[in-house]
Order: sequence, then C-alpha cells, then structure tokens
Amino acid sequence: MDSRNDSRPLNSAGGENCADPLALFKVVLINPYELGRQPFGLAEPSAWLKQAGFNVQCSDLSLQKLDMALLSGAKLVALYVGMHTATRIAVEAIPRIREMAPHAHLCVYGLYAPMNQELLRGLGVKTILGGEFEPGLVSLAQRLRAGDACDTQIEPVVNLAKIEFMTPDRSGLPSLHRYAHLILPDGGKKMLGFIDASRGCKHLCRHCPVVPVYQGKFRVVPVEVVMADIMQQVQAGAAHISFGDPDFLNGPTHAVKVVAAMHARFPNLSFDATIKIQHIIGHAELLAQLRAAGCLFITAAVESVDDKVLEYFAKNHTRTDFERALQLCREAGIFLAPTFVPFTPWTTLEGYLDLLRTLVRLRLVEAVPPIQLCIRLLVPEGSYLLQLPGFREMLEAFDAKLLGYPWRHADPRVDALQQAVQVCAEQGDRQGWSRSDIFGQIWRLAHDALGIEVPPLTRADFGEPIARLSEPWYCCAEPTAQQLQSF
Repeated sequence: MDSRNDSRPLNSAGGENCADPLALFKVVLINPYELGRQPFGLAEPSAWLKQAGFNVQCSDLSLQKLDMALLSGAKLVALYVGMHTATRIAVEAIPRIREMAPHAHLCVYGLYAPMNQELLRGLGVKTILGGEFEPGLVSLAQRLRAGDACDTQIEPVVNLAKIEFMTPDRSGLPSLHRYAHLILPDGGKKMLGFIDASRGCKHLCRHCPVVPVYQGKFRVVPVEVVMADIMQQVQAGAAHISFGDPDFLNGPTHAVKVVAAMHARFPNLSFDATIKIQHIIGHAELLAQLRAAGCLFITAAVESVDDKVLEYFAKNHTRTDFERALQLCREAGIFLAPTFVPFTPWTTLEGYLDLLRTLVRLRLVEAVPPIQLCIRLLVPEGSYLLQLPGFREMLEAFDAKLLGYPWRHADPRVDALQQAVQVCAEQGDRQGWSRSDIFGQIWRLAHDALGIEVPPLTRADFGEPIARLSEPWYCCAEPTAQQLQSF
C-alpha cells in the first residue's frame, strides 16, 4: 500500500514523532449532519491534514456540541456540507463559531459549498471548496501556517482533478456505536460502518445536487484504501457497511472488486448501496454477485411514478423500469428501498394518490420511510432544473434560509396536502408508530384531499418489513430543534 496511507501526525517541518502534537497548527473539522453516519467527509481530510503536519480536531454536531475547548487556539475551522440539511445547520452554526473563534479562518467544503458560495461568503466564510476538496484544505492550512492571511482564495472553488485517496483517519470521531445502525426484519440490529467507494456521478439528473459540482464526472477510491477503511471500522465493531456513493454502479467493475475483496476478507459482513434504476436493469447480471457478497438492500432514487416528471428530472427510467428493477431485485433476494420526491410543481392530487396506490399494489409500504412521502422538490442554486424552458417562471426569488428557490403549486390543495403529510410523518415518527400505521394516515389524507371514499387497507397490502437503517433517508429536511441545540 502507498506510504501516503500512513496518517500519523507529522511536525511542521515534515518529520515524524513530534513530541507535542497539540502544539502543532490546529485545524478543527466540523460535520453538521451526515444522515446519522460517521462521516467520510471528515475522516478523509483528517488523514490528509495530519499527513501534512497539522493537529486536527473533529466534531460531529449530530452527536456533540460546540465548545470553547474544541475551538480554542484553532487557526482554521472547516465545516463539511455534504447535504442540504448539513448546510442549513452550518449556516445557523457559523455565527456562533465566529463568536467562539473570532481569529480562526473559516472554510466550508463539500458538495453544497460551491452552490451556496455567495451566501456563505456573506456570513464571513473566507474559503469555499467543492469536488475533491482535500488538496485545497491542505493548501489553505499550509498558507495559514506560513503566515498568509488568506484573505484571497487561490485554491479552486471546485476541484475535479484526480487525487490519491488515503486511508481515512477516524480516530477523532465519536465511536461507531453512537451512530445509526442497521435494523433487520426480525428486529435484530447491527452496528453500521459508512464508506465512500467513489465520489461524483456520471449521470446528469436535473434535480440532483451532485450534478452542478461534478458535471458528469466521478472518481473511484482505490480498492486497497476502501478495504483499509472497512477493516478499521470492522475492528471498531461494524457488522454492516453502508456505501455512501451517489451511485455504486457508476463503475461496475470497481464496485464488484470492492465487494469481492470485502466478502473474501469478511464473509459475514453485510452491506447496502445506492444504485440507479437503469443500472439495476443494465447490470442485472451483477445482482446475484452482490447478494452473494452480502448485499441486503439497494436504495434507488425512483423519485416518481409519473413518466412526465421522470422526464423533467432526466432520470433515464420510467415507471415500467422501476417495476422491472423491483422484480429483478426480488428475484436476486435483495430488498429494494425506493426514494421519492412526491411533491413537485407538476404533482396533482390524483398523481399523488397514484403513487400511494402503486406502493400498495407493489407491496412496498414497509420499504418506504413515511418521511419520503412528504419530500418537496428542492431547487438549489445551480440546479440543472433551471435549464428547463419555463421552469424559472414557476419559482420565487432565491431564499437564503431555504437555500433554494421557493415555489408554490398552482393548486393550493397540493401544498396543503404536502404540509399535512409532513406533519403526519413527523408526528408518527416521534410517537414510534410503524411505517404501516403512518401510511394508513397518509392514505386517508390523500383521499380526503380529493373528497373521495377511503378504501380499507389490510396488513397484506403493506409487504414484508425490509432491512433498513435507523436513520431514514431524509436529506432535504428542516433542521430539528435538537440539531440546532448543538451550538
């Protein structure tokens, strides 16, 4: 393995065995939120910065609070924003960080940083990094250590050059048992590891936040680095690996090599991955291999069962394709966990009810977190949806609080239903209702919105429970009060 995978701290002159690592130039990396998983987006740059001789401290706001001990003496504070909710939390946290560390250079990095560059700079953020951000973080830290005020950013805002990944350094993060876990259909649990085997995506789905930054490019993490990361998480107690790649089969040969190596070394380790519908169909011959290697379920961004909406989104699949992919997964013995964006400017009440009926007909109610049934289309700055003719006319002015362009449906009943479904899903989750029970309430709301009779449902309509993560896929949500208490 490349010597660069050694993430031991170096001293400021580049040598090893510094007598007092805490005396080194201090960098604080902060993760606001990562779907309840231990963030690769902190562990990987931590390895890079330690290799370059920096004292790196990490904080995960989903589990920890900001405090003076953490930020005291920090010369660089960098927040990782890999998703919309994380960015919302970061925007709220930045003023508090500036109060606690007034002399630290502020950086925001990750997928959502370039898209919100103007807003973030207005909050006092000096450096914005997206794409392959590790070289930029190291360059920035080195300039600060050399005495450069770094008032002018010279690092590229978006770096898409290939980099040589290092084994992530997870030593500064909370232990795995504090993060989300896998829930098995029989109620059993497994400790969860979270790994990126690639970054970016070669597809150009118009609503996807990956597209404005990576623009159809993706980068693989070498198999040996992925395996080293898997090994350290297994040693920490992980019994299931969740791959965080935007699409695990962007590079099918690479994906197969990863899971084959993982299964050979850890035959009892299970995993899940996110895969496009078109890839499930196009690489159907690989499903049996994935299952044999331990794949329990596949998350697929189905988004809609309306072919017109799928065309607007440029998803490159149809409703029929979705049903075909579901059949292929079931034949392979893999659960399919579809995700949706059910509320869009093109949604109708009839169309929403059609989605619910489809889930019942396909026996997928237990496979869909109820929160997925209230997701409202987010249109961030740079979204490829803005290229659709006439789409901008549906939108209001950019809302810095929302981090997107608000829109109102032409039919107020659709917006009212979305709000009612969201309240129902959130209340049901807080009160510990089952997915089936919450779905039953949403089923009633959708029929009531149309003023039609509510057909009864039976348990047989809901399908079997599937393996799932304890933290639902909920990347476009309002930060919760509990999350905001972290600072």
